[in-house]
Amino acid sequence: MDVSRWWRRLWSAGSGSKRLASVPDRWVLVDVESSGLDARRDRLLAIAACAVHFEQAHAAPRARARPHIVLTDSFEAVLRQDESKVQAVDKQNILIHGIGVGTQRTGVDPTAALSAWRDYVGHSPLVAYHSDFDQTMIDRACRQHLGEVIRNPWLDLEPLAAVLHQDPRRWPLDHWLDRYQIRCLTRHQAAADTLATAQLLLRLWPMVPELVRRAGFEGVRDHAAGHRFIAGRH
Repeated sequence: MDVSRWWRRLWSAGSGSKRLASVPDRWVLVDVESSGLDARRDRLLAIAACAVHFEQAHAAPRARARPHIVLTDSFEAVLRQDESKVQAVDKQNILIHGIGVGTQRTGVDPTAALSAWRDYVGHSPLVAYHSDFDQTMIDRACRQHLGEVIRNPWLDLEPLAAVLHQDPRRWPLDHWLDRYQIRCLTRHQAAADTLATAQLLLRLWPMVPELVRRAGFEGVRDHAAGHRFIAGRH
C-alpha cells in the first residue's frame, strides 16, 4: 500500500479545511523528510502529520480523556525544490526517504505548502520523536518562505518514553515500535512514520500519571523534562 498517496487524499497542501485546526484537545503528530541529517544546513523535502484528539465523557475529569487518532485530520506536502538543488541531490539520501528527483521537481510551491501547514496546525501543540530535528527543519523553511516561524509548543516523545519507563538509554524510534509491536508500513516515509509515532503516543498514554494528564499538554511536556534526572542518562 502506498501510504503517502493514501494520506494525500485526506488532506493536501492547497486543500483541506481550517475548521479542523480549531478542534479542542487536538495534538498534531509530525514527521519530516530532509535532504540530509544536518538540521541547520539541509533542505526540508516533506512534512506529514496526523492529529490525535482527546475526547471525554460529559463532566468527566480531564485526566480521563482518551486520545485517539483521527485519520481524516491529516496532512502531507512534498515541497518543490530549486532545480539547482535537485541536480545536486544525494542519491543515497533518496534511497532512504523515497522522494525521487521527479517528485522533488514537481512538489508544491514551498510558500503555498508552508502556508497550508500553518493553516492545518492552527493553535494545536506539536509532537514528534526527536522533535528538535523536525522543529528546526520546519522553522528554517518557514522563516525562509513565510518570513516567520510557527510558534506552537513541541513535545518530544523520546524523553517522555524514557521517563515513563525509567530507562536512561537514548533509544531510536525503532526500539519503542518493536517493544510495543507497532507496525510501520514504510520506515523513513514521513506519512508512515507519523502514524507509527501517533500509535506510540497512544500506547504510552496509560502510563502518564493522572495529575500530569490533568495539566494537559504543558503538564506532559514538563513531565518529559524529568528525563534529565534519570540516573545514568547524560
